Parts: sequence; structure tokens; C-alpha cells
Amino acid sequence: MKYKLRVRRMSISAPKMTVKSHLPWPLKAAFLTLVLGFGGALAMVIYDLGRDFTGHKPALSKQKLAELNDKISALTLERDPFSTTVNAAESQLNIEKATQEQLSQQIRMLEAENAKLKEDLAFFEGLLPNATGNQGITIQRLTAELLTPTQLRYRMLIMQGGKGSGDFVGEVQVMVTVTVGGKNVILTFPAVGAKAGDRAAYRLDFKYYQWVEAILPLPEGAVVKAIQAKVLEKGQTRAQQTTNL
Repeated sequence: MKYKLRVRRMSISAPKMTVKSHLPWPLKAAFLTLVLGFGGALAMVIYDLGRDFTGHKPALSKQKLAELNDKISALTLERDPFSTTVNAAESQLNIEKATQEQLSQQIRMLEAENAKLKEDLAFFEGLLPNATGNQGITIQRLTAELLTPTQLRYRMLIMQGGKGSGDFVGEVQVMVTVTVGGKNVILTFPAVGAKAGDRAAYRLDFKYYQWVEAILPLPEGAVVKAIQAKVLEKGQTRAQQTTNL
């Protein structure tokens, strides 16, 4: 019988056994608190060791921050005089640039005046031989340019050669060849039958030379091909010149 009981206890059909802890819960809570406290203390120690290792300490950081603020203040004091000097230099540079621009404009104006003086000098150099040459009327430097599609400006120099020549009295006649609507048209100025007031702009009265210039009206859509100028004396042609555009 004892043998059967012993075999039954060792077999699969033996009843299950449960091992229960006999520690009361206050001891468990105390042990858990001790473990958590030890872990927190260990973490703080590791954190402090890490800060010591990297050299980052609150007291040292505050000291460095104060030193850096002092250095910034000193650099600011050193910078202010340089900033004032730089601003003054920039202002002076701007003044010099403005002055240089004005001088450049004056130089361009003087160059333009110089070119005009050279042109006038060439004119007078050409005038002297004509004063002692054969007597006659000539047209020189006939030029024309479009100011707008309906305005043409022309300019020319009329000269009289010959020593001891008297005053020349006559008039200028200008003929402009244009194309309008595919057809060639010749515009005459002053127009035939123009009033005396309109013809006054074309009157000539000089001894040696006279500059003549005017702005001529053109019809809409006109394309200028050429301009011809004539000097008339009592209805007779004394000189003429043609310029193509």
C-alpha cells in the first residue's frame, strides 16, 4: 500500500503543488523602494561624472559667460570708432563719386563743344580760299535727318566766293523725294503760291556765308528717299546739291 502511494505521488496523476512566498507586502515595498533609490542615486552619479568629464559645470559656464560678455563689451567699444571712421570714409567716397560723375559729364560736354569748334574751324579754313577764289555761290554740308515719321530736319551752308563780292540776296528752294503708298512724290518748300510770311524762312541775304536749317512736315507714311537744295537768284538757279537718305 505504501508502495502504491509512493508511485502515485511520482506519477503524472500526482496532485500539483503551488509554492507561495511567505514575505509580507511591507517588506516587498521596502525592497522595491530601496532598489529604485539605489538606481536613482547611481544615475545621478553617472550624470555628474559625465559633466565632469566634458568640463561642463554650471559654475564654470556662468563664469565663462560673464567673461564672454566682458569681451563683447570691449570689442563693441573698440568697434564703434572704426564704424564711425568707415561711415565717414563711405560718405567721402560717395561725395567723390558724385564729383567724378559731374566731372565726367563736364568732360563729355567739353568734348562735344570741342568737336563743334573743330567743325567750325574746318568751315573757316574752307571759307578763306573761297574768299579769294573764283566768284560763285556754293552749297556745302547739306544734311538731313528724321526727327519723327512726319518731321524732317535739314541743315546746309551756303557760301559766296570771290574777293570783293557784294551781298547776295536770293532764296533757298528745298525738294524732298518721298514714297507714299508705293508712289514717288516730290514735296517742294516753299510751296508754289506760298504766302510772303511762309517764304521769309527761305530768304538769303549774306556777304560770305549763311547757315540755313529748318524742320519740314511730311505726310503720314512717307518714306524719304532724297533731299535736294537749290539757291535761286531772281528765279535763276545759282547752285544746287542733292543728298540721298
